[in-house]
Amino acid sequence: MPHATHLYAIAIGSNRPHGRFGRPTGVVEAAIASLDRDFDLFDASPIMLNAAHGGAGRDFANAVALVESDLTPRAMLTALKQIERSFGRRSGRRWGARVLDLDLILWSGGRHRDRRLQIPHSSLASREFVLGPLAAIAPGWRVHGSTTVRHLAHRLAHRSPRS
Repeated sequence: MPHATHLYAIAIGSNRPHGRFGRPTGVVEAAIASLDRDFDLFDASPIMLNAAHGGAGRDFANAVALVESDLTPRAMLTALKQIERSFGRRSGRRWGARVLDLDLILWSGGRHRDRRLQIPHSSLASREFVLGPLAAIAPGWRVHGSTTVRHLAHRLAHRSPRS
């Protein structure tokens, strides 16, 4: 019996230069190429530059890639962590500077939750640096039933400023 093929949306971020790939934009480009080698790259968003959050310090280069794979979500997470390590990523502060960050944000199987992974990503609706690139390539992807990526991005862009 053939394995089912799933579509995954993977958020890509970098805010530290890499000895081989250069500036964070080069790291993101190299990460997209790595995803294309390891999986079937369906599409990738333009790379966007964004201000750092938390204690990350330097600004980030961000993109989203859509890849097809027959891996389960847990196996995909393991594969993404291996790619991060191949770029020199080491465990550290949660919001610290990083060479490469790959987050599994959506998959065509809908919701998934186990003790190490939650899909859709728990912070998706509040992260403009993920929703912007994702909306550029998959605006109609349904996230919570009838809510689309386009709608989430629009809602986030037009929210009331906090007082």
